[in-house]
Amino acid sequence: MIRETIVTTQSASGEPHVAPMGATLVEGGYLLQPFRPSRTLDNMAALGVAVVNFTDDARVFAGCITGRHRSWPTVPATRLDSAVRLDQCLAHDEVEVTRMEDDPTRPRFFCRIVHREQHAPFLGLNRAVAAVLEGAVLVSRLHMMDPERVDREMNYLSIAIEKTAGPAEREAWDWLCETIADHRARVAS
Repeated sequence: MIRETIVTTQSASGEPHVAPMGATLVEGGYLLQPFRPSRTLDNMAALGVAVVNFTDDARVFAGCITGRHRSWPTVPATRLDSAVRLDQCLAHDEVEVTRMEDDPTRPRFFCRIVHREQHAPFLGLNRAVAAVLEGAVLVSRLHMMDPERVDREMNYLSIAIEKTAGPAEREAWDWLCETIADHRARVAS
């Protein structure tokens, strides 16, 4: 099973980095597979730690993918000295890398959970959050997807936005739509 999460890492010089990532559940922890090149990969390789954050704020996913908003506040992790977590997450798992398998595209970091903490209650599912998350995945793959397929999938996902979105989900959705339009304008020119 893969959980869509926000992974936070920190560079050796202390600069936090926030990135959406699917975290695959494995015995005792997670398998994290950041694409090469990435700051998440560099930070995990250097320090051997990360934090898997759980949030229902769709703007974090869309903002990271689109670059529309980059300053997601972080705070120090509870147990791991060289790690940070999202300030406004519902819960987080602090993880240590136990093994790395190198790969030219996506190295595999096997991580064990060393601390788990809940910060706020999960108040239920919102279809618009899921739609934004799926839209963010589409936007991250614009360079390799057929535009008609992107349109079909975005049109379908927009149904959940229209029916269930609040202001945060609408803002995130707008960022995704603007990014698609910007991408198409660049490709056309």
